[in-house]
Amino acid sequence: QVHLVQSGGGLVQAGGSLRLSCTASTGTSFRINTMAWYRQAPGKQRELVATITSGGTTNYVDSVKGRFTIDRDNVKNAMYLQMNNLEPEDTGVYYCNVHTNWGTPSDYWGQGTQVTVSS
Repeated sequence: QVHLVQSGGGLVQAGGSLRLSCTASTGTSFRINTMAWYRQAPGKQRELVATITSGGTTNYVDSVKGRFTIDRDNVKNAMYLQMNNLEPEDTGVYYCNVHTNWGTPSDYWGQGTQVTVSS
């Protein structure tokens, strides 16, 4: 019922910036409330990075607070993650996701975008 397409990412040195995008294509009956960014570092479990509701309420994992900003365009059904002051620990594959009404990840994921931060 929803198709998520990501763009952005790449290789950047520590202290640099990247901007990720996620665009959702939905059926007419599918309503998107909360969207989220996840990431998975090598050898680690996938973790929740940031969420944003349709009303613009945001939450961040402690490790990215003050450095990352999540926003969205409800008209375009697009979501963005602006990543500043990147650190090597931010390296991983980033995924966008549409949350269920219960605040959990749905089965609808973007294809994943590699972010690599060199020291």
